[in-house]
Amino acid sequence: MQDVELLQAWRRGDRAAGEELFERHYPMVERFFRNKATEPEELIQRTFLGCIDASVRFRGESTFRAFLLGVATNALRDHYRRFLRHEGIETLDAASMKDLGQTPSRVIAKKEQERLLLEGLRRLPVGLQLVLELRYWEDLDQEELAQILGLPRSTVNTRLRRARELLEKHVGELAASTEMLHSTITRLDDWVELQRQQRPAAPGERQG
Repeated sequence: MQDVELLQAWRRGDRAAGEELFERHYPMVERFFRNKATEPEELIQRTFLGCIDASVRFRGESTFRAFLLGVATNALRDHYRRFLRHEGIETLDAASMKDLGQTPSRVIAKKEQERLLLEGLRRLPVGLQLVLELRYWEDLDQEELAQILGLPRSTVNTRLRRARELLEKHVGELAASTEMLHSTITRLDDWVELQRQQRPAAPGERQG
């Protein structure tokens, strides 16, 4: 069955359809949260349950992946809203994960360049981190990014460009040499591919 058909069946009470969707898309949702929350499991569960409520607004105008990542983005914003009010920060886009005191749940950085990229991403304002990771991690196009983030395509393009510039700036501040800076930034695509390949097991697969 297609994702949309499974979603419709889940809404009608077919638990097996919901489990199938969960198994199919758990790696993507886990990847979305792994660099944005210390303990992402609650947010992952909230995302999948939230897609049932949000499904009444899903008419197939975008891919199911984009729809689900939009739900995940809203779950992330809701999760940090109370903290932001307490700290006097107006929006999540005005803070970074470093500002929020979050550490990655599971991002493997085997080399110094990878560690620098990870730390550089955590220093970006969350809005810029989101657009960069969604573009590179999930290979989404500008139209899908615009739908997920609720922004015009021109704004998405501007944010992508600004995110790359800021990432290079932060990595430059962290790098020990200009050679390390260059090799780190030019390896962004390679590192992203490595993270994609690190498929986490869905909870049902972890037994045994």
